[in-house]
Amino acid sequence: MGSRATASQTVGPFYRIGLEKLYVTDLAPPAAQGDRISIHGRVVDGDGKPVNDAVLEIWQANAQGKYAHPDDAQDKPLTPGFKGFGRVPVDENGEFRFTTIKPGRVPGPGETVQAPHLLIAVFMRGLLIHLFTRMYFPDDPANEADPVLKLVPAERRSTLIARKAGAGLEWDVILQGDNETVFFDY
Repeated sequence: MGSRATASQTVGPFYRIGLEKLYVTDLAPPAAQGDRISIHGRVVDGDGKPVNDAVLEIWQANAQGKYAHPDDAQDKPLTPGFKGFGRVPVDENGEFRFTTIKPGRVPGPGETVQAPHLLIAVFMRGLLIHLFTRMYFPDDPANEADPVLKLVPAERRSTLIARKAGAGLEWDVILQGDNETVFFDY
């Protein structure tokens, strides 16, 4: 008799049920300072087919570049009601949408300063360990000197930088293939 994966050995579509009550698609309260922006995109597999059960977990700093986390000891103001966290599901077409504010710059390794970015974890069926990536903002002059973005080969950086789309931004997560999104080990 062949062995079968048990619930503790695989991540199946059932995991999403426990997350539904934890979805947060508007990361910034209405009174939060900063440029409010809508971001949409898709999660697709290596063949360009939609992944219909992914969840994106997003972490970000506020407009002043401070995380709402006790480990952020910077002498910058916190934004009341701003957690800098979201959990965004995709729909049956692999599409997602969320709103937030553009984050400020945060300290980087050594004496560097990072460009505004969102930290994103991707959860989905078949992944025992979620994927980590970043989304950077288009045309931001700080992108050029960002210490993490500089680690990525120039020809792959576009997978981390959103594109302008109407009044908002578009950014896709491509899991495999020629235009695969850059994923990081954290």
